Amino acid sequence: MKTKKSLKLNFIFNSILTASNLIFPLITFPYISRILLPDGTGKVSFATSVIYYFNVFAQLGIPTYGIRACARVRDKKEELTNTVREIMLINICTTIISYVFFFISLYNIPQLAEEKELMIIVSLTMLFNTFGVEWLYKALEEYAYITIRSMVFKIIAIVAMFILIHDKNDYILYGAISIFAASASNLLNFINMRKFIERKKSDYRLQLKKHIKAIFIFFAMSVATTIYTHLDTVMLGFMKTDTDVGYYNAAVKIKTILISFVTSLGTVLLPRTSYYIEHGHEEAFKNIIQKAFSFVLILSAAVSVYFILFAKQGIYFLSGSAFNGAILPMQIIMPTVFLVGLTNIMGIQILIPLGKEKYVLYSEIVGAAVNLIINLILIPQYASVGAAVGTLAAELAVFAVQYAALKNIMKEIYKNMYFVKIFVALVLSGALASTIKLLDLIPFFTLLISMILFFMIYILTLTKAKYKLVLEMEAELIDKIKVIFKNRCR
Repeated sequence: MKTKKSLKLNFIFNSILTASNLIFPLITFPYISRILLPDGTGKVSFATSVIYYFNVFAQLGIPTYGIRACARVRDKKEELTNTVREIMLINICTTIISYVFFFISLYNIPQLAEEKELMIIVSLTMLFNTFGVEWLYKALEEYAYITIRSMVFKIIAIVAMFILIHDKNDYILYGAISIFAASASNLLNFINMRKFIERKKSDYRLQLKKHIKAIFIFFAMSVATTIYTHLDTVMLGFMKTDTDVGYYNAAVKIKTILISFVTSLGTVLLPRTSYYIEHGHEEAFKNIIQKAFSFVLILSAAVSVYFILFAKQGIYFLSGSAFNGAILPMQIIMPTVFLVGLTNIMGIQILIPLGKEKYVLYSEIVGAAVNLIINLILIPQYASVGAAVGTLAAELAVFAVQYAALKNIMKEIYKNMYFVKIFVALVLSGALASTIKLLDLIPFFTLLISMILFFMIYILTLTKAKYKLVLEMEAELIDKIKVIFKNRCR
């Protein structure tokens, strides 16, 4: 089996996948939000958040643990086959248990029973994820396959939404199509899996016990993360109205898109960093982490500041003026893009490959507790704004705990970050881009022109300030362009 794939190629494919995750809601959500309005989108968002809790129990931390476990044995087909079979068997058992508790809840909790059909449809996520074994493909760094497969199903879903959804009562259909776009492609994973593992049965005796301890640590991490990332939506649904959930969902929708874009590099790094640690390549591990931090810092800081400044235009473009109540929650929640970008590297790319996932768990437990307390205090009076404050406070708490756990390492990394240069670039680009608001254009053109201006000034300022990573990326891009022109001239 091929041991090493191009990290740059992996990043390119994952960036394409991330871009498709960005473009998909940009195309569909403006249409859907105007048809279903805050009430309809709120129902689907509430159902998705509730099912997410059951899905966490069904997956039991396997999506992250599976990447690490398979990446460590990916060069040994027999060991890989046994590892996949063991993890899948555990996953199937937990999914069955989760479905039992789901149906008990469905018939005994009034808020869930009211939307029984929607809940059952959205619950298919659990089934698709279990048989999708996405963790195997990520461990093997099969990002080309993952990207192409995902984009095909997203295109089908986009067409289906515009053809089938025409009325505010079509929210159940919207939920079904959303699940199809996000998870149905996992069925292909199950069929395609035979290419990577042995099909014939061996005399090997399954060793489930060796996975249980680590899986439960990752499971505890997933539970804690789920509490502070989805609890706000669930609490809004129980304590306030579907409309409040709809406002908050509009703000979170943009945040989620940006976070997936910012953490796209981190996604392809986990199998590689785990491989380096397992084989003792410490210097390679340090170099890749340093560059990852620089990249994420530059990108996450920029998108956070930009969408704080242009929150109104972003909400109006994606959702329409009926979602005016989402503007302030979005501005409050935007710094979490920056915080999640950093904690993704500290937690997923440093602590987990080093086998120190318990510190990630501690940070997420603290974040969950902070989120729960602030939500209980603020949601009753401030609704979606209170939920946004709770989420921001939770991410700050997660960052603080992880930084404390990696204090010595992070001090060394942050020495080369040049925060002052980034701050100056943000202030300059933000101030100049904000002048576009004075033109009073429609939201789309305001966003388009201001975004081009903001990021152009941002990159030029960092280039002028001789920010190392930016200069390296620009030099590499220029070299590639030169090679292309030379090849064409021959």
